[in-house]
Amino acid sequence: MPCIQSLLSKAKDRLATSSDSAALDAEVLMCNVLGKPRSYLRAWPEKTLNASEINAYWQLIELRQQGQPVAYITGQKEFWSRDFIVTQDVLIPRPDTEILIELALTLIPKHQPAKIIDLGTGSGIIAITLAAERPLANIIATDQSAAALTCAKSNATRHETNNVSFINSNWFNQIPISQFDLIISNPPYIAEDDIHLQQGDLRFEPQSALRAKDQGLSDIKIIISEARNYLKIDGYLLIEHGYNQEQQMQKLFADFNYQQITTYQDYANQPRVTLGRWHG
Repeated sequence: MPCIQSLLSKAKDRLATSSDSAALDAEVLMCNVLGKPRSYLRAWPEKTLNASEINAYWQLIELRQQGQPVAYITGQKEFWSRDFIVTQDVLIPRPDTEILIELALTLIPKHQPAKIIDLGTGSGIIAITLAAERPLANIIATDQSAAALTCAKSNATRHETNNVSFINSNWFNQIPISQFDLIISNPPYIAEDDIHLQQGDLRFEPQSALRAKDQGLSDIKIIISEARNYLKIDGYLLIEHGYNQEQQMQKLFADFNYQQITTYQDYANQPRVTLGRWHG
């Protein structure tokens, strides 16, 4: 029987033309079959697999060759050092969204209560991470997709975050007027005709969570406008957006009279998150 090292080498070669991260993908899928961490592959490269394990592995490799995202194949993805359940009803968590978490944690004191709402929660990574990091916070997570909320609730159970509640809502439609310290969102922001929607993992992700009308700004405009009715005086609105939308974001926040408007860069030094403070 072939060993781990040999299978990984062959899998990497098979994935070379279909993935930009062939070696990593091969290892992650191997770990999924074996139920082991990646460190196991380093410690036991000569370990052989049985026939059923080998067959299962090549089935996963074939799915990846067809373009299926690794997160959908394995059903999970790491975010902020936690493993989250991921289904095809939600976006795949990405490192850029951790910028939202970093900024939110600087705005919400650890030892004080706070009211937060996460709009369009998807798999729940933002709301649940903030709930875990700020246990005194009361957090509402919304999504218009019932299937997405089912995934998010599973993740809340997995990470034992009891300070998150979930509401099926299209943005603020089902949210009673309240006063939040922080409104946070990673909404759809890709233009409908953007060629990237036909490339890579984006081809398999829910399009309603990716694209928006008005060159990707239609949902963002709704959030920026309506958030004013839900923020406390001196509360914050924090939105993730496209790398090419900084100027439009700055203008929209200004048009709706937010103050201290600041855009922050992601790990690739691209404009990714804009913050505004509501003074009323």
